[in-house]
Amino acid sequence: MKKILLLVAIFLVAKTFGQTPEEKLAAAGITLPNLSAPVANYVNAVRTGNLLFLSGKGPSDQTGKYMIGKLGSNLTIEEGYAAARLTAINQLAVLKKELGDLSKIKRIVKVLGLVNSSSDFYDQPKVMNGFSDLMVLAFGEKGKHARSAIGTNTLPFNMAVEVELIVEIEN
Repeated sequence: MKKILLLVAIFLVAKTFGQTPEEKLAAAGITLPNLSAPVANYVNAVRTGNLLFLSGKGPSDQTGKYMIGKLGSNLTIEEGYAAARLTAINQLAVLKKELGDLSKIKRIVKVLGLVNSSSDFYDQPKVMNGFSDLMVLAFGEKGKHARSAIGTNTLPFNMAVEVELIVEIEN
């Protein structure tokens, strides 16, 4: 009986750690959206060597509607966290389109988070945890990254957050 329990435990651990990022996202109920085209003269991502630089994206839903507003004025930290999490989902969609397979990601290297904030709002890191937590959910240790969380007085379309990132990919 002990041997059977041990084998079951090993199987479950192997299955959990052996999941692809796509499987981890699916298990969390996350579906990657279709990408919208850039709204100006730029591209979603540029590769140089084994680094992929992603342009800033915001928290838009499948219809292209943004989560809008200003943290500390008309959005709560929880709403900002949700906006940052949605932005992470959108950036994962960019990565999926660029690479075809999220397992090609070696490491999330650097995240720059811009938070649309009132002048007296100081919890930008709590907002950006929505982005960071999702990267760790999808990639485990590979999802831990260097990060800046900066407050700004406005963002395009009045979106709540904008995030750009740098990703190391397998050769």
